[in-house]
Amino acid sequence: MTTRRTVRAAGLVALAAAAALSLTAYQSGSSEASAAPVTKGSVSVTEAGAPVGSETLVDGSTAEITKLGDLHYRAEIVSDGAVVATMEADGHDAGLDANAMYVVLGVDGEIHSWTGGEHTGAGTHEIAGGWTAEVTKLGEQHYRADILDGEGAVVATMEADGKDAGLDANDSYIVLSTRGLISAHV
Repeated sequence: MTTRRTVRAAGLVALAAAAALSLTAYQSGSSEASAAPVTKGSVSVTEAGAPVGSETLVDGSTAEITKLGDLHYRAEIVSDGAVVATMEADGHDAGLDANAMYVVLGVDGEIHSWTGGEHTGAGTHEIAGGWTAEVTKLGEQHYRADILDGEGAVVATMEADGKDAGLDANDSYIVLSTRGLISAHV
């Protein structure tokens, strides 16, 4: 009975792996089911609550990424063996101002980091990606940024209220901090 169960389990695992490979190949635009998947960084999708990968950030620290559910990921930023920050994207992107290194964790589990591109305080700022940010101070550690396109239309609103906010705006990554600082990177 153990042999039958083992063979059946092995068959199901092989079938699931083949289906996943075919789906990945299809999603990457390949017409061949055996085509290798396209990867970005070292992130892969697994069951909820399981680590999906790690990514080296621009400052040399590492983001350990865990999938918690659909559109729900957590990243622990590790430096010198210690967790120095945790961020969670749950239905919306997350952002972090980590002492002039900016990090966006997307709802797809992808993480992006950069330095530079800062603008400070309330006002209108031209940011990377051709966007305009209208930053408003709403209170202590509470800022809102309307992100405008080239026509002046608001295409997104970010709010940092007690914690930083992040946004993936068509491959332009934006962080708004609770200090009123906004930074973007393409």
